[in-house]
Amino acid sequence: MPAATLFSGLVDYAGLFPPASLGMADAVAAYAADRAGRDAWMLGRFVCPAARLAELAKAAAPHWDGESPWRVSALAPDPVADFPHIRAFNAAHAERAIVDVVEGRASTTADIDQFAGQLGDLEGFVEVPLDPDPAALIADCARLGLKAKARLGGVVADAIPRPELVARFLVRCRESGIAFKATAGLHHPIRGAFPLTYEPGAPRATMHGFLNLLFATYVVLRGGDEVEACAVLEDRDPSAFAIDRDAARWRDQVVPTPQITRLRETMRGIGSCSFREPVADLVALGVA
Repeated sequence: MPAATLFSGLVDYAGLFPPASLGMADAVAAYAADRAGRDAWMLGRFVCPAARLAELAKAAAPHWDGESPWRVSALAPDPVADFPHIRAFNAAHAERAIVDVVEGRASTTADIDQFAGQLGDLEGFVEVPLDPDPAALIADCARLGLKAKARLGGVVADAIPRPELVARFLVRCRESGIAFKATAGLHHPIRGAFPLTYEPGAPRATMHGFLNLLFATYVVLRGGDEVEACAVLEDRDPSAFAIDRDAARWRDQVVPTPQITRLRETMRGIGSCSFREPVADLVALGVA
């Protein structure tokens, strides 16, 4: 069914990070519970800074079930310092948990080259700035067999990029033939105004929706330009989005199941400090 393809493994759990900012023990317990829950098919990797992998191993050991290993995405902002932690973790825990994805950050070609040089056979995503135009950085990622990453929010309104910057990122990824993931500020499926943190009385801001992002990616893959992608990214109407037995739909754009597979091969997932929040919203919309 389209929903199963569209949302399978979509949400990488980043409970260690704001605004949730859980301690390691609490984040691990939440991830273990969700792995055992009815919505586990939508759950992706546990996101952890490479420097905290030993702490993760200690906290997660009581939860490892001996069935399928936990998949971990390690953040490596300093490749020289961080990759030894990744290699040590995989050597010690491969049957119970495995870092199979590493996420770096780059603002120059030299940053990308350094990250790629440490990666080995692991899958790598590189977070690039959305402004100025990231075309050259994305092209360099593609040249080295890497994937891109976009940051779409944060705990302050200024951290949320304008839709036209996100649309340009999507077009640049298509031009380079590169897959990507997105992170931050994507707790909700549909664009709208939401609290920036979980604090009582927290300020609100207009946040990107991950369904908007998925359908905007499809529009771009079909050859759409930045203006067309922006129209999807800016749509706040939940009734404009539907998923039925045969296809996913945004207004008059129909995405048949085979194209959903291609879409998810391009838009690989989202990082979110909450798993329950995006899942609950999808259920409330009646699409999952």
